[in-house]
Formats: sequence, C-alpha cells, structure tokens
Amino acid sequence: MKGTGFLALDKATELYGECEKLRLQEPIKNQLLRASLSIALNLTEGSGRIHLKDRRRFYSIAMGSLRETQCLIRILKNQNLAKEYDRLGGLIYGLIRKSG
Repeated sequence: MKGTGFLALDKATELYGECEKLRLQEPIKNQLLRASLSIALNLTEGSGRIHLKDRRRFYSIAMGSLRETQCLIRILKNQNLAKEYDRLGGLIYGLIRKSG
C-alpha cells in the first residue's frame, strides 16, 4: 500500500493535469498552473528530506500553494475541482502533522 506522501503526490499531479485542460484566460491560467505545480514539487522535495523539520517546511509550502489554488478554483466556481483539492488538502495536512 502506498504511503500518504505518494497518495498526495499522485493526487497533486492528477489535479495539475486537470487544471491544464481548463480553458482560461491569462493571467489566471498561468497562476493556477504555477500554484498547482508548486504543490507537487514541494511534496516531492519534502519527501526527499531526511530531517522532519525540513520535511514539514516543504509540506507547509505545499499547503500554502494548495490554498492559493483552492482560492482560484473557487473564484472559477469549479465545484468538482474544489472537492478534489479539499481531499488533497486533507492528505497534505496529514503529512504536516506526521512530520511535526
């Protein structure tokens, strides 16, 4: 069975792909993709850290990017993606708690 970190990363990359498909005007699309990509990248970097304090810092950055993405998704009124990002938030929250 996969650990929470891998589940979160899988979900983050899946959701990035969903955001890529959205037909949006710039600069909203650019900002959404950057924030969504930041989630996956920070989860990956955090998982590679040996010290729990370092892991937690990167997972916290991923959570900040998640919140930014959630705000954009809510502005766009995309309920399906909002629910999926809420689920991802729960996974990231678990990683933060586990590493602290």
